[in-house]
Amino acid sequence: MADHAIPHFHNDPGVPVIKVGVKEFMCMGATPPQDHPHIFIDMGSEGEAICSYCSTRFVYDPALGAHAEPAVCEWSQTA
Repeated sequence: MADHAIPHFHNDPGVPVIKVGVKEFMCMGATPPQDHPHIFIDMGSEGEAICSYCSTRFVYDPALGAHAEPAVCEWSQTA
């Protein structure tokens, strides 16, 4: 995750929910080259958000830190 100042997450596995440990992040839909525009999502005081491009539902879990569950949904350019 050190590649980005803001964590990036994708949904290549097609899971209905991705748990994330941050409230501000980028959704990229899928890994390149099938990604959608990388959009900034800020949950604010809410505990979940839905990406307006790919409809992935993100749920906040502070125990995860800057990571995701499933972990495969974390984006790294070295991945």
